[in-house]
Amino acid sequence: MSQQSQSRRNAATGPADLERPRPSGSEGFWVSDVVTEVLKKLDIPFVALNPGASFRGLHDSLVNHGMNTNPQMLLCLHEEHVVSIAHGWAKVTERPMAGIVHSNVGLMHAAMGVFNAWCDRTPILLLGATGPVDAAKRRPWIDWIHTAQDQGALIRSYSKWDDQPASPAAIIEALLRAHMIAGTAPYGPTYVCLDAGLQETKIDALPSIPDVQRYRPPAVGEPAAGLIEQAAELLLGAKTPLILAGRVGRSEQAWTARIRLAETLDAAVLTDLKTAAAFPTTHRLHAAPASTLPTPRAGELLREADVILSLDWIDLAGTLKMAFGAEVTARVIQVSVDQTIHNGWSKDHQGLPPVDVYLMSEPDAAVARLLPAIERLGGRRAAKSAWASNAVLHAKQGPRTADDPKGETITVPTLAAAMKEATRGERVTLVRGPLAWAGHLWDIEHPLDYLGIDGGGGLGSGCGNAIGAALALRDSDRFVMSCFGDGEFLMSATALWTAVHYRIPCLIVVANNNSFYNDELHQERMARQRGRLVDNKWIGQRMSDPDIDLAMMARSQGAIGIGPVRENSKLAAVLLEAVDHVRQGQVTVVDVRVEPGYDPSTTKAMLQQAAPVKDRG
Repeated sequence: MSQQSQSRRNAATGPADLERPRPSGSEGFWVSDVVTEVLKKLDIPFVALNPGASFRGLHDSLVNHGMNTNPQMLLCLHEEHVVSIAHGWAKVTERPMAGIVHSNVGLMHAAMGVFNAWCDRTPILLLGATGPVDAAKRRPWIDWIHTAQDQGALIRSYSKWDDQPASPAAIIEALLRAHMIAGTAPYGPTYVCLDAGLQETKIDALPSIPDVQRYRPPAVGEPAAGLIEQAAELLLGAKTPLILAGRVGRSEQAWTARIRLAETLDAAVLTDLKTAAAFPTTHRLHAAPASTLPTPRAGELLREADVILSLDWIDLAGTLKMAFGAEVTARVIQVSVDQTIHNGWSKDHQGLPPVDVYLMSEPDAAVARLLPAIERLGGRRAAKSAWASNAVLHAKQGPRTADDPKGETITVPTLAAAMKEATRGERVTLVRGPLAWAGHLWDIEHPLDYLGIDGGGGLGSGCGNAIGAALALRDSDRFVMSCFGDGEFLMSATALWTAVHYRIPCLIVVANNNSFYNDELHQERMARQRGRLVDNKWIGQRMSDPDIDLAMMARSQGAIGIGPVRENSKLAAVLLEAVDHVRQGQVTVVDVRVEPGYDPSTTKAMLQQAAPVKDRG
């Protein structure tokens, strides 16, 4: 570990007695103590929460029975932060962290975070509470409006399972089941609602908690041997095999196996900015920069492929349709268990893809079985695939430096280049990039180098996801950084207090264009379609007059706030200063004013082709 990383680690973990309660006596045991005991047995290290009367019994138990240790409470200023921090944690660890939200009102606040975790297939153990189910125990007014007949219905369409147990024994089983289901692929959030009246019921003794190892998530299911053979034969017989590396795991062993599979087949590989790192972008077989939507170059590769291996690729049907149209000429191998949680309410499952061989398995498990099968059927390809002489595969992937390094205007490519230079020598985990981010701007060489977007495509998770990831990596030698827009920052900024209070260092760079610019593009599209003035697209989108002081918002919560930075000539020095603050254990925010704009490859599908019209807005 470098001296700088050690300094950051020491600063981050310094106050060992942070929020440690004094030992307390107790007049017996309470049902909420049972919840605390189960969380401890499940080895849940943290529980993020925003406090509320509906779980005041559980709050007391976590503090005075559990001594605020394993789990340690993380106070959040909004329920959406509760879930987004747990989401960021799980994106790194692939394990569920716990969160608690207050009654129906807290769950409503948290709902967007739950939807993000659902779409991102991320495990979260979410606890909630309702006012006393027994009406005789309800306080006037407040307990009535905070009591729901079926609280889990608020998120049932985008969570894997929910329950409202009615006894201590039922609570134990519900928590064990919720933990198991959340951690079973495809991962997702689960919810256990605890009756406030039940939590505050006194019991004579704590019930015995069973061995939680007997209730752990099941081992990864292996794909059918016969289907593995079929897939191996198709891949070995392909002239131009292509791998779509989508939702895969974070382990280095699985990362190495994917590289070995691609090299064994001499297969081109595409990756997706919506998902976490799946394949090194510096590898010769990584055939096109990662993108949110397929780029024209990715479309060429897809059309030239004769066999396509999808490793749980998000929107496989849409990707194939954009490349091939109505008739997909390539043979398709799909590896995914995702359809096991598809439902009629949410359409996040995307379109229905044509598939020739379907391996009902997690991608990492399938790759581990495909490699020996390929070796049995002939081992390494005797000759290189047609990609070896294909100019498309080895075409230039795009500029890897700033587009105008000498000009004063800051663009997203300029910013990316400066971020890369400022963190040179660090093992960086980039949590996400803004909508204008393009895959060629950042090299990925490790499964923790990039964590993908939030899943749901909304706003409000940016700071929380970054903080959760930084919490998971706090005792490592990785430098955690995230970059997103001003709209995202403004909806999630109060999560910064939690990071500062609990000593969770990270760097947040705001690509600030003073606008909800994505919607300016939509207004431009509408104006073009309707023959109206494009100049008006900025109205109802721009965040100016007054300008919002983002750095001051950070400083008001105890973080380091820098900016706004408007000139390219000052950017390098500012980012170096920011990186040094994080190395010393600080939470740091840099407001960088960027020129509005997007990488053409990400907007072609969004905007109709038309002659440029000058924007006087």
